[in-house]
Amino acid sequence: MKILHISILKEDGDVRLDRWIKRQHPNITQGMIQKLCRTGQIRVDGKRVQAATHLKEGEIVRFPMVEVDPVKAKQPQQIDPKLAKQLKEWIIYQDDDLFVINKPSGIAVQGGSNVTNHIDGILESLQFDSKYRPSLVHRLDKDTSGLLLIARHPAAAAKLAAAFRSRDMKKVYWAITTRRPSPLSGRIDLPLLKVEYQNGSHIEAADAKNKEAQRAITEYEVKDFAARKLALVELYPLTGRMHQLRVHCAEMKAPILGDKKYNKEMPVMDGFSQKLHLHARQLDMPHPSGGRLLVEAPLPPHMKETFEHLGFAIPSEKTAVRTKK
Repeated sequence: MKILHISILKEDGDVRLDRWIKRQHPNITQGMIQKLCRTGQIRVDGKRVQAATHLKEGEIVRFPMVEVDPVKAKQPQQIDPKLAKQLKEWIIYQDDDLFVINKPSGIAVQGGSNVTNHIDGILESLQFDSKYRPSLVHRLDKDTSGLLLIARHPAAAAKLAAAFRSRDMKKVYWAITTRRPSPLSGRIDLPLLKVEYQNGSHIEAADAKNKEAQRAITEYEVKDFAARKLALVELYPLTGRMHQLRVHCAEMKAPILGDKKYNKEMPVMDGFSQKLHLHARQLDMPHPSGGRLLVEAPLPPHMKETFEHLGFAIPSEKTAVRTKK
């Protein structure tokens, strides 16, 4: 059996061992990696390690070239050329470490039931001349538009993921709600729980004593309103739970326009688009190579039309500012 000894590059730094190996050999399974670690066949700098060990620049990984059953081998994702072309057009900022795209409403970020075309499946189209396949750092709902962050190499992915887990990644969302929140600004600290039903899953508010619930915190501020009902609300999620903003808005009796899942009263209104009016507007983050990056995404067409209809001020097209400090 051929034994490989590979030095970890700067771009690979702080990535998990199992994820690094899968990038080198996509067809190897998690079970195989864990077995090779358990039996000492995979080592780092000559020492036994676990699959979840984080690698550092300059370390030497020893692992054997194992044969994978071709029948069980992972088949490459077929790339939709039209969607791949669109993905490049959605880029509003890029450098050696990352891409930021302005995702339209209605485009899935990852695959799932009855989802064949999604952004994660076409990231190879952004690989260009790099040895690394770009990777998602976070997620947006299919119907939510706005900023989506994509790392260009593993070290950037690790640093950006750490920023998302901390409070150092500042996120701002814009929503049009079908009721004006009261009070006009505040903080929602309401745990969420995923509940499975026959027709699919649903996120619901839960009691803080429920051990299965996850804490979810959102701060908000009403920026404008019209007709004593519809309001432009700026949302600042301090946690990143699934459907957090949609559920929190519904729970404070100000559900989002176009939210057919959580807006039980009036998800659709005459004269307005039926699409979800939730937009990931701004990211203010530590840059993987130092300094900070501030990016703002222009509104999607359906929300721009709603802003015009309600007389709300429409922001500038886009902003991308990187500081060195």
